[in-house]
Amino acid sequence: MLEYVNPIILQDFSDPDVIRVGSDFYMIASSFNYMPGVPVLHSKNLVNWEIINYVYDKFPLPKYDDVHPGHGAWAPSIRYHKDTFYVFIPTPDEGIFVSYTKDPYQKWSTPYLLIPGVGLEDPCPIWLDDKCYIVHGYVKSRCGFNSMLGLIECDKDLTRVLSPSVVIYDGHNDNPTIEGPKFNYRNGYFYILAPAGSVFSGWQVCLRSKNIYGPYETKIILASGDTTINGPHQGALLDIDDNDNYAFIHFRDMLAYGRVIYLEPVIWHNDWPLPGQVNDLNLCGKPVEKGPYPIQIESDYNIPLSDEFKDKLNLSWQTQANPEPDFYYLDKGLNLKAKHIDKIIKYLPNFYSEKIGYFNFIVKSKVDITNLDLNEQAGLSYMGLEYSGMYLEKQKEGNYIVLFKYNAKTEQEEIIEKIAYQANEIIFKLQFYRPNTYRLGYNNHWFKTKFIALKGAWVGGRIGIFARGNDSNYARFKYFRVKEISNESK
Repeated sequence: MLEYVNPIILQDFSDPDVIRVGSDFYMIASSFNYMPGVPVLHSKNLVNWEIINYVYDKFPLPKYDDVHPGHGAWAPSIRYHKDTFYVFIPTPDEGIFVSYTKDPYQKWSTPYLLIPGVGLEDPCPIWLDDKCYIVHGYVKSRCGFNSMLGLIECDKDLTRVLSPSVVIYDGHNDNPTIEGPKFNYRNGYFYILAPAGSVFSGWQVCLRSKNIYGPYETKIILASGDTTINGPHQGALLDIDDNDNYAFIHFRDMLAYGRVIYLEPVIWHNDWPLPGQVNDLNLCGKPVEKGPYPIQIESDYNIPLSDEFKDKLNLSWQTQANPEPDFYYLDKGLNLKAKHIDKIIKYLPNFYSEKIGYFNFIVKSKVDITNLDLNEQAGLSYMGLEYSGMYLEKQKEGNYIVLFKYNAKTEQEEIIEKIAYQANEIIFKLQFYRPNTYRLGYNNHWFKTKFIALKGAWVGGRIGIFARGNDSNYARFKYFRVKEISNESK
């Protein structure tokens, strides 16, 4: 029997939503300000996943041409209705957008604003009686309140709103900070699964009613219990076959590693879903460490991190803002345009980065700055609320390797070391150890300074490459290689 170990994905796929279409499973997740946005993943067994696409390459608002950490696509939902895939995407400052496609591997429609409004989050649709009903949460930092769920009526074709938001559940007393609602329907009940109580110390709630407007009964169905799994937070209840078998996928916040993905078995008792390990049918479940594959099918699907920069970039790469056509081209490596010499990495649109994918790992990337001009630079950096990196910079008297650290209090990048270096080619290195320590180096040398890896704005830490300059020249990155290592080699 095939067995899995949690987390099934040690990468930052926050706020996962999952559906089954036939024998295929599709997952989407939040992407915030990172582009391309809203990743689409595919699986045959709910354990092994591959990235197949993104819902959009650029977000269709000029605001996102610049870097706005923590803005953009918050918890989206995916549903399959009448041979069409729909994704509902909330942005906390603009409203709820919709994108659709007949084929998730192909291009999705440009997201359009269906429901304008500040402070609407985490929408999920269900179609009923020629209407589409959308449940959602509220963002306190934008609209002044939270801990409630609202319901909006739209026409079935998603062209217009038929009724304003109506509060259908108030969780202030029993389930504060309730958010991330997901609709399901089974045995005459409308179910809304939603996390409450905050990301780190919260629990998973199930609401049910035979009327979509309520009133709703509630039950806590999953909590940490005596495990070390914080949360467990927001996810998706889904049928895994046509025989009324279910599973639950949710995230766990692991700080610098991001919001990693857990898989739970589900049993039903008195028409309540109970995910995880259930020792008492009258109580809730707790997260499992491992279990049998829900679908006993082997798969070699994985999410690549290394890239030799051949014919196309792997699908793990994202920028921090809408990409421009001249950001890069591929020819004997990734030729990254040296842009925005005046911007720190935090606000650099052309910072190309990936999620962390191992507990302990080393990254190596070779870069050539032959084609850069004076004062231009190319390098490697960790990215979080505070971050550090290094770059090779051209000066009149020769090249310099610069080790720097971002100070969140001063919002400046401070130089730690500056070393003369005569060559134009260099191999940058980053070594990361659980739980949150990393060091930087080049060629056969490591800097003595060690750094603490912090998470980002609603995201985990990221590792990326960059080129800063006068918008005319390109630095050539020959490869980007990520290798898992053992913690004993620290």
